[in-house]
Amino acid sequence: MSDPRRAVVFVHGAGGGGWEWDAWARVFAAEGWRVFAPDLQPAADGLAATRLADYRAQVADGLARARREADRVALVGASLGGLLVLLEGAQADARVLVNPMPPAGLPADPSPAVIPWRRRASLAGTRRAIPEADDAAALLAFQRWRDESGAVMDAARAGVALPASRAPTLVMASRDDTDVPFEASAALAGSLGAAFLPLAGSHVAPLLGRDAPAVAALAAQWLETPVGGTSVPMLLGERHRD
Repeated sequence: MSDPRRAVVFVHGAGGGGWEWDAWARVFAAEGWRVFAPDLQPAADGLAATRLADYRAQVADGLARARREADRVALVGASLGGLLVLLEGAQADARVLVNPMPPAGLPADPSPAVIPWRRRASLAGTRRAIPEADDAAALLAFQRWRDESGAVMDAARAGVALPASRAPTLVMASRDDTDVPFEASAALAGSLGAAFLPLAGSHVAPLLGRDAPAVAALAAQWLETPVGGTSVPMLLGERHRD
C-alpha cells in the first residue's frame, strides 16, 4: 500500500510517454511511494503549436497535484523530462535526473515544426537505440514512440536559465549516451552540487534496459537516505567518482 506522506512524479523524455517509467513505477510503488507518471500533452492546436512553456506548465501542475496528496514529493525526469524537472522542480523535496538535457544547451540544426519520430521509427532502429533492452521492451518502445514538437526541442537545445533551488539532486548518467554527452551530465552535477552516479549503457537504457529495475532501486534508495550529500551507492560495477 502506498504511503500517503510521499509521492513521486516521473517526467518522460521527448517522443516518449509515461509508459517509459513502468519499471521504475513498479519499484517505487513496492517501496510505498504514491506514483504519478503522466504523458506530456501537446497544445490544443497540436504538436506544431506546442512550446516548452506548455510542458513546463504540466510539470508544475503535476508537482502541485502531488503536493496536495503527499507531505514529501520527489520529481524524477529523463532527458527532456530532466530539464523540465530542473525548470519546474525548485520546490520539490528532492530531484533525480536521468541523462538530462543540459540547461547549457546542445548543438543541433533547427527542427521541423513536428519531428516525425513515430513515422520514422522501426523495430530494428529501436533495438539499435536500446541494445540493453530485451525483445519485449524494444517492441513496446517501438509501438509507443511518438512525434515531438520541433519548437520544444529547439528551445531546449538552445539552453535555458534555471531558477535557484536547494532541492537535493541526484544526476544519473549513462557512459555510452550519444544524445546527451556523459561529460555534460557530470558537469551539470558539479554545478548543482548534486550527487552523481555513472551508469553503463545508452541514453534510454536506465528506463528501458534489462537493468532498469536495479537503477530505479538505487534512485529510491538515495531518496530514502538523508539527502543533500554527494555520496551514492555502487551499481553494476560503477561507483561514484568525486
